[in-house]
Amino acid sequence: MISKTTISWLLRIVVAVIFIQTLYFKFTAHPDSVHIFSSLGLEPFGRIVLGVAELITSILLLVPRTKITGLILSIGIISGAIFSHFLVIGTNVEGDGGTLFCLALIILSACIGLLFIHKEEILGIIKKLQKK
Repeated sequence: MISKTTISWLLRIVVAVIFIQTLYFKFTAHPDSVHIFSSLGLEPFGRIVLGVAELITSILLLVPRTKITGLILSIGIISGAIFSHFLVIGTNVEGDGGTLFCLALIILSACIGLLFIHKEEILGIIKKLQKK
């Protein structure tokens, strides 16, 4: 039987690797990335800021002490990406066959799994915040 810790690490690595893999496209102003952010009216500032946010989020996810912060940021980032696909850019971007959209769904699925794995830790943080 695979432990929750192992599953957590695998899911966090999946999310971080996908985010990190897309940084090349954002930071080199790849035409597909420029097209996406131009369609959203966020080129180039949004592309660069989101790239930095994804890099920071990936690091936070991979550091055990900050994994919950990374998880929350991941959910926020990927929710924005999915809404952008549905509302503006479509699920098939520049003829990619839906690859970017599928990667976003993989990240969202991994994050949902992480929410369930770490629900007690998250609830503990919420309780501490409520006491303040």
